[in-house]
Amino acid sequence: MEDKKIMICDDDDSILEVLQMMLEIDGYTVFLENNSTNLLKQISNINPDLLLMDLWMPVLSGDQLLRTIRTTNELKNLPVIILSASVDGAEIASSAGADLFIAKPFDMDEVSSGIEQLLAG
Repeated sequence: MEDKKIMICDDDDSILEVLQMMLEIDGYTVFLENNSTNLLKQISNINPDLLLMDLWMPVLSGDQLLRTIRTTNELKNLPVIILSASVDGAEIASSAGADLFIAKPFDMDEVSSGIEQLLAG
């Protein structure tokens, strides 16, 4: 598999670090963003193959960002996995247009296989 770029957006740095470490072991190039207000600009600059994003973040929430992504022509087909500890997270993620929802605390195997599945298309 050629080198795929994964963007992760979460306001929790420890989660970013864990995901980055695991995904780099899996052979992905990982980009981190802990400020949701920078995310759309970063996506345009980096053009990732997949986005992993938290639902609850200060200023711009994951579902707000996802709705923007889904209505932006050059971004609307970007595979997005939402991670959240929220009880109604799956419902919110789905209605915002997420490709996959994974509950926190997440199982790294579930994250890896979800990414593989979405990138395999």
